[in-house]
Amino acid sequence: MITLAIDCMGGDHGPRVTLAACRKFLDSHSDARLLLVGQPLALANFKHERATVVPATEVVGMDDSVEVALRKKKDSSMRVAVQQVKEGAAAAAVSAGNTGALMAISRYLLKTLEGIDRPAIAFGIPNAKGSDTTMLDLGANVDCTAEHLLQFAVMGSALVSALKNTEAPKVGLLNIGEELIKGSEVIKRAGELLRAAGEAGHLNFHGNVEGNDTFKGVVDIVVCDGFVGNVALKTTEGVASMISGILKEEFKRNIFTKLAAIISYPVLTALMKRVDHRRYNGAALLGLKGLVFKSHGSADALAFEHALNRAYDAARNNLLDRVRTRITAALPLLLAAQAEQGTAAS
Repeated sequence: MITLAIDCMGGDHGPRVTLAACRKFLDSHSDARLLLVGQPLALANFKHERATVVPATEVVGMDDSVEVALRKKKDSSMRVAVQQVKEGAAAAAVSAGNTGALMAISRYLLKTLEGIDRPAIAFGIPNAKGSDTTMLDLGANVDCTAEHLLQFAVMGSALVSALKNTEAPKVGLLNIGEELIKGSEVIKRAGELLRAAGEAGHLNFHGNVEGNDTFKGVVDIVVCDGFVGNVALKTTEGVASMISGILKEEFKRNIFTKLAAIISYPVLTALMKRVDHRRYNGAALLGLKGLVFKSHGSADALAFEHALNRAYDAARNNLLDRVRTRITAALPLLLAAQAEQGTAAS
């Protein structure tokens, strides 16, 4: 049995969405158990032989500060869910709550792996090859050093390797051009570190990539700072929603477009499914001594169920052990980079 701890109170919709998703998830995964964390009255009507309610008296609001979530709401559903992972009661925790709060609580309770300064948020963005390109960081770290980007690359490689059974996934460094001379000093330095990691056999480094390469599927992993990554993610979701809306409107326009839609219905349906951002919900918080997954705060039941699926797949494929193994192998390189950064700073 794979056990997941669910923050049922988090997100914009709370139990109305999370519980519906949990029921669908349990119906399709006979080897899974759920710990439903939240206020007992809100969860009282949910009955399932493989679900257990874990009480929590408080809720982290979407607009709560990190300090409030971490210091003042010590019995929040978010914190209690992550605590289940720390205590070994659950293999992973899932929350649609406040991203900053979830990152702070997870880092405080679980700590980071040796060689990792900051956890990163990793997520798969659909590409033209029918798969997805994993991008990190997507918002946890706005200001990053070159050494942080190296750490993200190592963690992203471990994630893709574990979930897609790809031994040497290709890593690209997001830049304004493919040439080595392009980009800021941080990006140039990151390129040097990533090339050194590639030469040492710790990474399959492709080189610099541009924004459109993410959607072409040129590489398996794109590394960037959290500011750029979050903008890219939100832009992708906006474009996907626009395409879906245009297709729906075209279906209604006139008899000719309706006939065309009927003829091409299978293709259009497949396209709408591919651009439905709800099916790509569930971002991993990498670099922690435990598995935590972040769902969109606005997720509906379908989207939240996909977040549960990603957490389940990660636990089933021993993601944490594989990330730890990959980081341990690259530890001399990571520690050397950290030491060099410290020397330069002093």
